[in-house]
Parts: sequence; structure tokens; C-alpha cells
Amino acid sequence: MDKDRVEGAAKTAGGKIKEAAGKALGDQKMEAEGNIKKNEGKIQNAVGGIKDTIRDAQKKH
Repeated sequence: MDKDRVEGAAKTAGGKIKEAAGKALGDQKMEAEGNIKKNEGKIQNAVGGIKDTIRDAQKKH
């Protein structure tokens, strides 16, 4: 498993927590920052998945 997948999953989880805390506290800035971090994590996770797919394809050849 690519390190980007692990880091991406961690960012996604942290972003969700920050976003929820921002909603609960009525802090729109915190909520937006959490949403951004969550989406960064999703993208990083996807990049890691692509790297894994490429690596697996290279092993088959």
C-alpha cells in the first residue's frame, strides 16, 4: 500500500473531525478548513491508489 493512501486517509479523517467541530461551534472558517483538508485527503488517497495500480501492473509483466 502506497504511503499516500495512508496519509490521505488520515487527512480525510482529520478533516471530517475539524469540519464537524466547526459546524458544532458555528465556526465557518474552521468548517471550511476541515472541508478542504478532507478533500485534500481524498485526492491524496486516490493518487496512492493509482500508484498501487501501476505498481501491481508492473509486477505482472
